[in-house]
Amino acid sequence: MGQGLSCRVSQEHELFVAVQKGELETVEAMADEDPSLLALKTVRGRLSALHVAAANGGVEVLSMLLDRFGNPDILNRHKQTPLMLASMHGKTSCLERLIQAGANILTFDTLHGRTCLHYAAYYGYSDCLQLILSTAHSTPVAHSWGFARFVNIRDGSAATPLHLAALQGRPECVRILLSSGALVCAIAGFGGYSYQGSTPLHLAARSGSLDCVRQLLARGADRLQRDSFGRIPFMVAMKYKHEACAALLNPSAPEPLTWPSRLKFISELNPEAKALLEKALIVANKEREKAILKETSNSLLPPSNFGRIDDDFEVCTIEVQKCGHHMCAHCILALCCHNKPNPATNCSVPVCPFCRSTITQLAVAKSKTNSDVELEFSPMKTKSTRKSLNLSEGSSSFKSLSPLSSLGRLGRGSGKVAAECNRAELKSSGEVYR
Repeated sequence: MGQGLSCRVSQEHELFVAVQKGELETVEAMADEDPSLLALKTVRGRLSALHVAAANGGVEVLSMLLDRFGNPDILNRHKQTPLMLASMHGKTSCLERLIQAGANILTFDTLHGRTCLHYAAYYGYSDCLQLILSTAHSTPVAHSWGFARFVNIRDGSAATPLHLAALQGRPECVRILLSSGALVCAIAGFGGYSYQGSTPLHLAARSGSLDCVRQLLARGADRLQRDSFGRIPFMVAMKYKHEACAALLNPSAPEPLTWPSRLKFISELNPEAKALLEKALIVANKEREKAILKETSNSLLPPSNFGRIDDDFEVCTIEVQKCGHHMCAHCILALCCHNKPNPATNCSVPVCPFCRSTITQLAVAKSKTNSDVELEFSPMKTKSTRKSLNLSEGSSSFKSLSPLSSLGRLGRGSGKVAAECNRAELKSSGEVYR
């Protein structure tokens, strides 16, 4: 991945060799002498100079060619644009320059019926993927197709970008696509006979990517969904001898915690707060995985830092707006999380456990300055009343409630958080109860 195209000197015009090497002055001299050279295409693949520059990351040469040639959507033999080749080879700067020149992100090739979004997901270039998705918000795609439709765009074999990222084992691309609204249980019929009816979870099980499986399960992927051959993801993982993935996908294993559907009631979820919640959810599920993987094989035991809780999850880093109370990521998930989505359950709007006001916005809390810390702990001044409450201070209802234990008590019902907190006070040992 990431390597550019090569041009054989004996077969191709010297223009393409200069473009491949990024020799700007040479290319400019050739274009000045004979402007028609810019319309030439290679013998193999029918690539234009723009294609060669985009695939090799020559952004300066690419900019010069765009200024002189003016067509960012020129096609090669397979109807692929320079934008697609930049996505295939991970050339983010070239991708950005082509988008600025008006390149169409909705062009399909004739090789696989794919767009630049498919290729960025397939080859695992998360920066390119994020750039394309960001562009989709501001281009005519948002008005003509709609962003949700674009994220789940199908290629010639009915595969979405999420299918391709899962098949190739690209966890970061899987995360980005899921966060952007990709359908976790979309069914594909691509790749010929063996992939018919596969969900992204089937393909992640096939690739053996444990991180991809985690991401998909945390977003509610169905472990019991069968493909066209009646196989559930567990059977696919066993077929390809991916024991760790099979252990998590085993229907008899405990169900993972999933992304809370109740967060949909929150009108504004700050991107930084969302990232903290996503990481906290993965860490909570890793704690569950440790017990599962121990039952498989000693060789599958996680490393010593597996499931370690980050400091960002333990402290009160998320601010509830508009009341202003602070909570940690695990406690936010405890308010909203459940083990498996249940369409029959009425999801109520989450409320702040301190003041019982409706949670409308979540944002990352601003860190305290040194003067604030000195004021808070100064013995000469009375302690001011603060809206934000920490797990380690005066709130007795949360004193014995650890981040992971609050997730461990979650059942299928919504439950009253205040009632759980009062019951937690009576159990000084902090044991998990049902």
